[in-house]
Amino acid sequence: MTTIELSNEIEQRLAQLAVRSGTTTAALLNDFIEQGIADMEAGYHALTVLERVHTGQESIHSTAAVRIALELDC
Repeated sequence: MTTIELSNEIEQRLAQLAVRSGTTTAALLNDFIEQGIADMEAGYHALTVLERVHTGQESIHSTAAVRIALELDC
Protein backbone atom coordinates (compact mmCIF):
# COMPACT_ATOMS: atom_id res chain seq x y z
CA MET A 1 0.00 0.00 0.00
CA THR A 2 1.19 3.49 -0.81
CA THR A 3 0.11 6.65 0.97
CA ILE A 4 0.03 10.06 -0.66
CA GLU A 5 -0.75 13.47 0.76
CA LEU A 6 -3.12 15.65 -1.27
CA SER A 7 -3.90 19.31 -0.83
CA ASN A 8 -7.38 20.15 0.44
CA GLU A 9 -8.26 21.57 -2.97
CA ILE A 10 -7.28 18.37 -4.78
CA GLU A 11 -9.15 16.24 -2.24
CA GLN A 12 -12.30 18.34 -2.72
CA ARG A 13 -12.06 18.19 -6.51
CA LEU A 14 -11.48 14.44 -6.35
CA ALA A 15 -14.47 13.95 -4.05
CA GLN A 16 -16.70 16.02 -6.36
CA LEU A 17 -15.55 14.04 -9.37
CA ALA A 18 -16.21 10.78 -7.56
CA VAL A 19 -19.77 11.87 -6.78
CA ARG A 20 -20.37 13.01 -10.38
CA SER A 21 -18.94 9.82 -11.84
CA GLY A 22 -20.64 7.51 -9.34
CA THR A 23 -17.43 5.88 -8.17
CA THR A 24 -15.08 6.08 -5.22
CA THR A 25 -12.10 8.35 -4.81
CA ALA A 26 -9.92 5.24 -4.47
CA ALA A 27 -11.15 3.91 -7.81
CA LEU A 28 -10.54 7.27 -9.46
CA LEU A 29 -7.03 7.51 -8.04
CA ASN A 30 -6.28 3.98 -9.19
CA ASP A 31 -7.48 4.84 -12.72
CA PHE A 32 -5.49 8.09 -12.77
CA ILE A 33 -2.30 6.37 -11.63
CA GLU A 34 -2.77 3.46 -14.02
CA GLN A 35 -3.27 5.82 -16.97
CA GLY A 36 -0.35 7.99 -15.88
CA ILE A 37 1.95 4.97 -15.72
CA ALA A 38 0.76 3.79 -19.15
CA ASP A 39 1.39 7.27 -20.59
CA MET A 40 4.90 7.39 -19.13
CA GLU A 41 5.70 3.89 -20.36
CA ALA A 42 4.55 4.88 -23.86
CA GLY A 43 6.72 7.98 -23.73
CA TYR A 44 9.79 6.01 -22.69
CA HIS A 45 9.09 3.45 -25.42
CA ALA A 46 8.87 6.26 -27.99
CA LEU A 47 12.21 7.63 -26.80
CA THR A 48 13.75 4.17 -27.12
CA VAL A 49 12.48 3.83 -30.69
CA LEU A 50 13.69 7.33 -31.55
CA GLU A 51 17.15 6.49 -30.23
CA ARG A 52 17.19 3.32 -32.37
CA VAL A 53 16.22 5.41 -35.40
CA HIS A 54 19.02 7.88 -34.71
CA THR A 55 21.58 5.10 -34.34
CA GLY A 56 20.40 3.28 -37.48
CA GLN A 57 19.07 0.28 -35.57
CA GLU A 58 15.48 1.03 -36.63
CA SER A 59 14.53 1.53 -40.25
CA ILE A 60 12.15 4.20 -41.44
CA HIS A 61 10.22 4.38 -44.70
CA SER A 62 8.81 7.26 -46.68
CA THR A 63 5.12 7.43 -47.43
CA ALA A 64 5.89 7.02 -51.12
CA ALA A 65 7.90 3.84 -50.50
CA VAL A 66 5.15 2.37 -48.34
CA ARG A 67 2.48 3.16 -50.95
CA ILE A 68 4.60 1.43 -53.62
CA ALA A 69 5.32 -1.59 -51.39
CA LEU A 70 1.61 -1.96 -50.61
CA GLU A 71 0.69 -1.38 -54.26
CA LEU A 72 -1.62 1.49 -53.32
CA ASP A 73 -0.76 3.59 -56.37
CA CYS A 74 -1.95 1.11 -58.95
